[in-house]
Amino acid sequence: QTHTQTSTCWRAGGCALPLAPMMKPFLFQTTRNIISEIGACRKIGGLMKNMGCKRVMIVTDKGIDSKGLLSEGVSSLHSCSIDTITFNDVTNDPPDTLVTSAVDMARSFNVDGVVGFGGGSPMDVAKLVAYLAPKNQKDNLESLYGVGNATSPHRHPLVQVPTTAGTGSEVTPISILTTGENEKKGVVDPVLLPDWAVLDPMLTVSLPRRVTAATGIDAMVHAIEAYTSKLKKNPLSDALAALALRLLAGNIVKVCDTPSDLSARLAMLCGSCYAGMAFANAPVAAVHALAYPIGSHFHVAHGLSNSLMLPHVLRYNAHEPTALKQYGELSAIVLSATKGGSEGVVATAVDQQKSVESMISWFESLPGTLGIETRLREVGISVDDLDLLATEAIKQTRLLPNNPREVTLADAKRLYRLAY
Repeated sequence: QTHTQTSTCWRAGGCALPLAPMMKPFLFQTTRNIISEIGACRKIGGLMKNMGCKRVMIVTDKGIDSKGLLSEGVSSLHSCSIDTITFNDVTNDPPDTLVTSAVDMARSFNVDGVVGFGGGSPMDVAKLVAYLAPKNQKDNLESLYGVGNATSPHRHPLVQVPTTAGTGSEVTPISILTTGENEKKGVVDPVLLPDWAVLDPMLTVSLPRRVTAATGIDAMVHAIEAYTSKLKKNPLSDALAALALRLLAGNIVKVCDTPSDLSARLAMLCGSCYAGMAFANAPVAAVHALAYPIGSHFHVAHGLSNSLMLPHVLRYNAHEPTALKQYGELSAIVLSATKGGSEGVVATAVDQQKSVESMISWFESLPGTLGIETRLREVGISVDDLDLLATEAIKQTRLLPNNPREVTLADAKRLYRLAY
């Protein structure tokens, strides 16, 4: 029997999606609970108490701790008669040894709950502490690298509190660490999904402009790569990615120019969260694969690394017809959010090509508008380093199969030269 797909459509963030598509099987998993409001961090104590916690470790970094961003959350925990200990040694691109130190501290304090407080690095570490710290845990960190390698379904209760609108780590089952000297490895397992994500825009107001800019672009990369993910793209991830991109593209310049705009800050946090939900289920691809070596070898912030590679990977992928069509759908959202007008579907192939190029040009100019670096040479990378970066990027076999167009070693070298 032949089935004809209906042309009737509904709209998700500006993308026209068929009401009765040919559905492929898919799995969608995310954080159990999300709270999004101004002052939400004052509720952390009640959330942990309701999960039976009495001794909680806060995992963060020294910058967040020194700015006093923890104070209301800690007060909330203490008001619920919960003892706390703070591990504030997390760094960017956290090494595996740091997780071991945090787990040792958690066990010595007899922790029964964990709060991750910060950007992606503290939240990634918090996930692993929550899983590894229980004293009856038989798994070790080394055994967890890869996908689905946790053998226990149990961990300590976990609340994640993002202080940037970028990583989406509060809703992903992913933790990224640096192993050895410069290699990044991931632990991916649904047991790492937090119990609560707490989105409080007050915690992002004091972010430096360049951090707001880079993390916001990072979140948009999550949305774009989830929407074009080759293997696990699905209707839920598509809808969330489209909505995320509309919120992020429409507010990123505003939050950089007017940092105290709480409405825009909350829109960015929600956009980052939705993008995180999307890419946790439709994984990221070549932009991230090419960005990881920039961060691990040259200690460039993850969001900035993604920003440096984004326009070049977009143009490269746009030569693949399926990716071009998907970029056309996303370009309607980006151009509407940033330049006004409707989010109508691009009608012709010529219009589609022009619309996609306009979107790529916007992403190309955005870092300069926001005041962050635009070329690899501006972040301490020399032309002699490009071959090393390409060799390392090709090792990202967890990510590259998700890209809509194959990336070879020669392609990676070419993309790095374009970004240089």
